[in-house]
Amino acid sequence: MSDIVTAGILVIGDEILSGRTKDKNIGFIAEYLTNIGIDLKEVRIVADEEADIIAAIDALRKRYTYVFTTGGIGPTHDDITADSVAKAFGIGIDHHPDVVARFKERFQNPGELNEARLRMARIPDGAELIQSATILAPGFKIGNVIVMAGVPSIMQAMMDIVAPKLKSGARMLSLAVLANAREGDIGGPLRAIANAHPDTIIGSYPFLDEDKKPNTNLVVRSRDPEKLAAAMNAVKEMLANLQGKA
Repeated sequence: MSDIVTAGILVIGDEILSGRTKDKNIGFIAEYLTNIGIDLKEVRIVADEEADIIAAIDALRKRYTYVFTTGGIGPTHDDITADSVAKAFGIGIDHHPDVVARFKERFQNPGELNEARLRMARIPDGAELIQSATILAPGFKIGNVIVMAGVPSIMQAMMDIVAPKLKSGARMLSLAVLANAREGDIGGPLRAIANAHPDTIIGSYPFLDEDKKPNTNLVVRSRDPEKLAAAMNAVKEMLANLQGKA
């Protein structure tokens, strides 16, 4: 379908892989994209290694409409995302004059605007800045790659800036029903329903209810409201028949 817009997420940072920092960005971006009609297809997490970042960016940007990266654009020695993106695109990188001017206005005391802070002003040639009055160090967009901060509050502000400029597709619609059955008891009939309704996606999510008994939430997704309704009706009919035999 031509109206399907896709995305991948690249999370960058040794601290995520070590477990020292718990990622809070993937879920936010995933929900944000779903709400504006963009399908998140893949998430990768890589260390602060230039070759790994470049390889991941190259793979994702060729595969999906958009790539969102988080992390690695701060002032420390291992914040190498901007340089890695520039190398992935085969372009230069330098201190952006607008960002430097903003930093000079913000850091007026001698020694505050040091080399480390100036690292955050290095932007690949031709990239579009992602900044606002409340964001000191900007993210940027180059091609279909959107480079954002790893700090959740800053990343979320950047998403709000970028989102209105993104191409979006038909939104995925969803309906949910409580199965009142164990996942293993409905797996077979659910597979048959999924095969009979190929334009829908049916998810099965087991959990323990308040009485610590196994139960299952079923979610049906589709871009077509009629096909969505037909598949959900089939699911409800299956559940009713199952309960009638219990």
